[in-house]
Amino acid sequence: MDISDIRKHIDALDDELLKIFNQRAQLALDIGHHKKRLGLAVYDPERERKIFERMKAANPGPLDDGAIVRLFERVIDESRRLERIKTKGI
Repeated sequence: MDISDIRKHIDALDDELLKIFNQRAQLALDIGHHKKRLGLAVYDPERERKIFERMKAANPGPLDDGAIVRLFERVIDESRRLERIKTKGI
């Protein structure tokens, strides 16, 4: 494979990541609506800790566990932000 083939493969993966990020965000919104209805907090540190531990245990590399946690921290932070914005008036 040459560099343009590798870049095409990266572009395809980026397209898939975009789709997955938005699917995950929608599920976070669904959970946010349930939390709002049940009077639960948006932030659940125990749930986040479990996600990080699960992802580190499943991580085959080459990204190290710290990188995996940082990536998921960002994804989860954006999900929380979206929950707060979209469930505010409910």
